[in-house]
Amino acid sequence: MIPSEPCFSYPRYAGASPALDDAYQLIEDAKVFYRGQLVGTVASVDLNAPASNYADCFVRDFFPVGLIMLLENREDVVRSFLYLIMQLRGQQEDLEGQQIAPGVLPASFRVQHDESGNERIIADFGDRAIGRVAPVDSMMWWSILLQAYVHYTGDIAFAHGPEIQRMLRMILSLCLQSRFEVFPTLPVPDGSFMIDRRMGVYGHPLEIQALFDSTLRAASLLLPESGSHWLLNMAQRRREILRSYVQRYYWLDMDVLNRIYRFETEMLGENVENLFNIHPETIPLWVQDWLPDDAGYFVGNLGPGRMDFRFFAQGNLLMLATGMATANQRVALTNLIEQRWTDLIGRMPMKLVYPAIEGDEWRLITGSDPKNIPWSYHNGGHWPVLIWPLVSALLKSGRADLAGMAWNLVEKRLMLNRWPEYYDGRLGRLVGRRANIGQVWSAAGFLLARYFLDDPGLLLRLGIDEPSPAEVSEVNS
Repeated sequence: MIPSEPCFSYPRYAGASPALDDAYQLIEDAKVFYRGQLVGTVASVDLNAPASNYADCFVRDFFPVGLIMLLENREDVVRSFLYLIMQLRGQQEDLEGQQIAPGVLPASFRVQHDESGNERIIADFGDRAIGRVAPVDSMMWWSILLQAYVHYTGDIAFAHGPEIQRMLRMILSLCLQSRFEVFPTLPVPDGSFMIDRRMGVYGHPLEIQALFDSTLRAASLLLPESGSHWLLNMAQRRREILRSYVQRYYWLDMDVLNRIYRFETEMLGENVENLFNIHPETIPLWVQDWLPDDAGYFVGNLGPGRMDFRFFAQGNLLMLATGMATANQRVALTNLIEQRWTDLIGRMPMKLVYPAIEGDEWRLITGSDPKNIPWSYHNGGHWPVLIWPLVSALLKSGRADLAGMAWNLVEKRLMLNRWPEYYDGRLGRLVGRRANIGQVWSAAGFLLARYFLDDPGLLLRLGIDEPSPAEVSEVNS
């Protein structure tokens, strides 16, 4: 018999609006139990979902649900989820003599019941996913949720437990291991994070660097034992270098664009301006007309001979929300969102990528993926879950007015459309052609954004943002 334990006893926004009540109910309907304990939520309650793994609990999908659980005094659920995911790392299988690195956590799991009612958990490390790509971001979202749990509850003893300590050391060791790289950024294969289909994001995509920064911050949870000192020091130093590197080299405004346009190429030596040998001919025509004079953003990817000028929403929003952007960059990026509201927000916050790739470029980069047609899914589609990082970013920038505008766009529409996974079209007016309904993180993102709008201080208390050095000095004095 499946337990009937409710997710929430007295939800904070119960009765506040039909949409908020419906979002709570969707999370309630998505509960996953293991051994009588609520341990997660399925990705979608859509019984007609074409892909069977939408009945799984995904690590990245559960993240906004986990934050809501903390805010609703269900820290026991978050603790159980964190512990269970950590234990599932032992289900990795050897792949023709090659084993996935031990710090990699599963993308998802499901609880199966046999005819006798016995339970069995099956984890997916990418071996059942489309394209068979290991999920790089699972260990990162797990680390950030662990930090949120500790920050909000004060339960440092959980993080200091031997198994959690071992898991943190494995994750950090994996991220910080030596590679054939001279950059502080973390390289990943295509399709290894939220954009889990081929979209030309191999290398050093922005979203992974923003998540990497927050993951390195988790080193502060390590006990200062003799065997962990080197890892603590390396993580702290790598984080400092990573932040300054991304702030300097990924940033694009009109001043930077003018310098790139006049770059010399084939430059040798240490102190060269065109460090990555970017050819001015690779600047897309749309950039020079689209980028306002007083605005800027972080490009989607950067590597030798390559600058991906596309605007990747998740990475840019996390750069703002986590304090990874400088004060000037924060202002310029907020200006871009405000002045290009129609392009980036439209009728449903927010486009995952702008602009969409089309024509021969679409065929070559996506492999003619019919789900990633232009202005759909990962290729310029609108994702309701992005409402929570969008609201977080705008609040961090002091623009509660824009954050409120974005939330108001979705309040009635999401419930009316039964919580779709994504929307299609240049303005996001169409429910995604292949989108599942009853998508849990769409409802959770909507709910979480409401919590942040009403109490922006939650960003600090959950550890998503961190106080500036000036704020720390003020508290200490």
